[in-house]
Amino acid sequence: MLPTVKICGIRTVGVLRELKELPITQIGFVFAPSKRRVTPEEAGELIGYLRSEGMQQGGLFRSAGVFVNPDLEELRSVLASAPLDIVQLHGRETPEFCRQVKEELGVVIFKAVTLPEGEGAAGSHGENGELTRVLEPYVPYIDAFLLDTYDPVSGGGSGRTFSWEAIAPIRDWARSKGRKLIVAGGLHADNVQELLRRYEPDGVDVSSGVETDGVKDAGKIRLFMKRVEQG
Repeated sequence: MLPTVKICGIRTVGVLRELKELPITQIGFVFAPSKRRVTPEEAGELIGYLRSEGMQQGGLFRSAGVFVNPDLEELRSVLASAPLDIVQLHGRETPEFCRQVKEELGVVIFKAVTLPEGEGAAGSHGENGELTRVLEPYVPYIDAFLLDTYDPVSGGGSGRTFSWEAIAPIRDWARSKGRKLIVAGGLHADNVQELLRRYEPDGVDVSSGVETDGVKDAGKIRLFMKRVEQG
């Protein structure tokens, strides 16, 4: 089975139009501070386009919003304009907060875990066992964990890779809990096949790796998708 693919940081209908025929699983909209940030109204228009064009069929093109340390009022406000399928929490949100989001908003939740560039799990959370102990309380309330490279400004989205040796034990632990593991951080068409073949994550998340001069490049996205499909 192919991994899920999330293309993050979409900002224009023009890009979506060019991607219509691709088997993309999720489209990501950034609401945290970022050069890719969109307003709830802009995201709402893009989600409306996905729906009007029938792009949300068969589990494809689900809408995901990326947030860093939001409160419930912010999430309520955003979802009123942009009916997201997935809320991706990329900050220091607590398990209790995730419980509140799940119960009140009824969305799929991805919880991001950031690791230092070029290091394994030991770099920021100690041994893998310690990291999984930190993540354990989130299990009842989230649907997937997302590993990304730590960025001191935005928390993630750095476009740099962490040590992939950290993936396997966290992946196996997540699966033992019935949760998926998604990998982000520095992915592009030239390295995604190595990631998939060696570490077999449940999904991948790409943003800067499919851009040219900071703008989403449909050609790079098509090539990335081709490499994913080739495995």
